Amino acid sequence: MGKQRRHGSSDVLVDELFDTTTDLRSYVEGRLRPLGASVARLRALRMLAREGVPLRMRDLSDMLGVAARTTTTLVDGLERDGLVERVRHPDDRRAFLLSLTDTGRSHHAAAEAEDARALAAATGSLSPAEREQLRALLARIREAVSPSGAEVDPAAEG
Repeated sequence: MGKQRRHGSSDVLVDELFDTTTDLRSYVEGRLRPLGASVARLRALRMLAREGVPLRMRDLSDMLGVAARTTTTLVDGLERDGLVERVRHPDDRRAFLLSLTDTGRSHHAAAEAEDARALAAATGSLSPAEREQLRALLARIREAVSPSGAEVDPAAEG
């Protein structure tokens, strides 16, 4: 008997996608944990580093695709750990801007490096052609479910 599916959708392929994503995230979380990092914390640090300028909390929340409350909780932890600082917005007294501290930049670099190693280990058995094939297939699924994507009739796919 095969592995128990955790997600229980009506499509085994969808279950495999969800299970793979869940397993991959757990694997990366486990690799980041010894550094005091997590996938969520790394994503926030990554956005702040990538932008290179202080961001409003609302902008970070939009970039992460999470609710403002979730971002606030995340940033509170990052600030408590000395990785992020909040400074008053120069033009809006009600708003704060978020930026990485020097410690935050160093922590981000270490977490990025470990994330890259973990993902390379997880996907290392795929050839370059298999990686491209998988990316193309996943893009087709994303396109089918995007707001602008047309409904796909499985019977017409042949």
